[in-house]
Amino acid sequence: MPEAPKTLLIACGALAREVLALIRVNRWSHLELTCLPAILHNRPERIPAAVRAKIRAGRGRFERILVLYGDCGTGGALDRVLEEEGVERIPGPHCYAFFSGVDRFLDEAEADPFCFYLTDYLARHFERLVIEGLGLDRHPELLPLYFGHYEKLVHLAQVDDPELAAAAEAAAARLGLAHERRMTGYGDLQTFLHRAA
Repeated sequence: MPEAPKTLLIACGALAREVLALIRVNRWSHLELTCLPAILHNRPERIPAAVRAKIRAGRGRFERILVLYGDCGTGGALDRVLEEEGVERIPGPHCYAFFSGVDRFLDEAEADPFCFYLTDYLARHFERLVIEGLGLDRHPELLPLYFGHYEKLVHLAQVDDPELAAAAEAAAARLGLAHERRMTGYGDLQTFLHRAA
């Protein structure tokens, strides 16, 4: 059997735990992960340049480079960078879609457009990323401005963890939203990595 090409995976830090779990369980020793800070989602215009820098830093050390980012609010700028660099990314607009499966997510979001989504990462870091990140700890009066049009918080669960389920339910209560949990597993992330491996 030919040896698998040494591959660099450039991912959003919000996916690190899931990607490392897949690498570990599948014993993909030829895959190496590097991550950009998840906080870049607050400034998506910075994502393309940051990904380009990681690609260029990895050239010459890896036979192949893959990107584990959705468009994530870059308005197509990330895809333009990847086309210029000749690098493939996982399909989909964001991690909610590729955990659920892109087609399934888009169908469900269209049928029920008043949902606020959490992945396991966001459930785990809800206080820091949502409450503090949006300034709701300092300005609770902004809560209806940010979340007044949502009806439900949907936890897209990657793993069956009662603590994360409880954290997502508490997050829904904090925002005054109904709560729903959907087990997605790793979805298209797993499929993409299996194909890549």
